[in-house]
Amino acid sequence: MSDQSMTPNAPQNPYQAWQVDQPSRPRKQRIWPAVLAAGLFGALVASLGTAMLVGADISPPTPAPTIDSTSSAAPAVAGTPDWAEIANEVRPSVVAIHVSGSEGGGAGSGVVLDDDGRVLTNNHVISGAEQVQIMLMDGRLFQADVVGSDPTTDLAVVKISDAPDDLVPGELGTSQELSVGQPVMAVGSPLGLDSTVTTGIISALERPVVASDNDPSTATVTNAIQVDAAINPGNSGGPLFDSGGQVIGINSSIATTSRSAGSVGLGFAIPIDLGKTIAEQLIQDGSVEHAFLGVTMTDGAARADGVTRMGAKVEQVESGTPAAHAGIQAEDVIVGIDDHVVSSAESLTGFVRQYRSGDEVEITLIRNEEELSLSATLTTRPDAVG
Repeated sequence: MSDQSMTPNAPQNPYQAWQVDQPSRPRKQRIWPAVLAAGLFGALVASLGTAMLVGADISPPTPAPTIDSTSSAAPAVAGTPDWAEIANEVRPSVVAIHVSGSEGGGAGSGVVLDDDGRVLTNNHVISGAEQVQIMLMDGRLFQADVVGSDPTTDLAVVKISDAPDDLVPGELGTSQELSVGQPVMAVGSPLGLDSTVTTGIISALERPVVASDNDPSTATVTNAIQVDAAINPGNSGGPLFDSGGQVIGINSSIATTSRSAGSVGLGFAIPIDLGKTIAEQLIQDGSVEHAFLGVTMTDGAARADGVTRMGAKVEQVESGTPAAHAGIQAEDVIVGIDDHVVSSAESLTGFVRQYRSGDEVEITLIRNEEELSLSATLTTRPDAVG
């Protein structure tokens, strides 16, 4: 069974009018489409996209190392931020990443996690790389090794070999209390121009974004932070900061039109809370386990209490799965999970991936024009399940 949706009869997803690109590996003589994060360091960079699988990232069976989220930086403040001062403080924590492999080279960005030289970036930045180099803001270049990567969430951790003792880790904040309209700053290496700063605001939250590089089997789904700060090829994997200088997201993709491959003011970042969860598991085990709900879905709509609502229509429930045990049935339209509004199949996928195996969630659904609430306990996704 594959927790994915999209049938010819499903309502058209409005975001499908936009192209969201994401390279799965560097390719010879090819600019990576990803946060677009296809880039160049005098070469290429990378980008991202939009898809649908219901999976959840979960913690390993043993306690994972904790990514320090305690910040000495000032909290986000109202008013016009002093971006010059903030940029001066945070840019040393942002690195340029250059990769090479049998199919060519590419580039992206990352943020330093700790004094040991671990760096958080996008999976599509380092996918297929045989050699990884990290360049600090002052131009020093270091070899790096891949600690682990997770295509499902498009996140990866690399580690600087012989890391210098003057690294400046980024201050990780939280993505739990963000607001639409909040000022933000992106830092990265668009088109190889390292340590570039752009600013803007949060345009939307929990925006379902799917990236597959034209291969549905490798699609990643994220309920992303949407921003209007300029993000271009090479920004992939770089941090998104709030006005307090804290990392609140990892820039990963942009929406483009057929006429434009650059920023059109629609950029997307992976929430840092998800980034910390995945990074902890990658650092401990080098891989990430995933949980799932156990349904095949399409976008759908249902009516209850005189109101029609969009949601995730259940096409099939796999026996023995959390969905089956919870009593979810085919033709149900899921419209909520805990306190989150589910508006599409991609939306539900993105929310489920934020939970851990063993978490109990409340599913709100509409069945026969009646709204119901069911409890489901997520479990580890079997290897045999796509």
